[in-house]
Amino acid sequence: MADITKIALFAGGILCGTAGLKLLKSKEAKKVYAHTTAAALRVKECVMTDVTKVREGCGDIMAEAKEINEKKSASDVAEVIEDERE
Repeated sequence: MADITKIALFAGGILCGTAGLKLLKSKEAKKVYAHTTAAALRVKECVMTDVTKVREGCGDIMAEAKEINEKKSASDVAEVIEDERE
């Protein structure tokens, strides 16, 4: 009895697998794949746009930080020169 159950389950698995493959290859399934891929590409484009905006913002912040450090460095040098003159 156990052998018949195992054989039946195996045969059922093969039938389901075969039906699944036919379903995956159908025109309707291909349309679903195409629409899903198109949606994924749109999401990617939106994400890349946002990433570009963030990078530009970070670049602006870095430029301002470098300016601040240059001004600070220049004022520190000026203070050292004034201290040496005194």
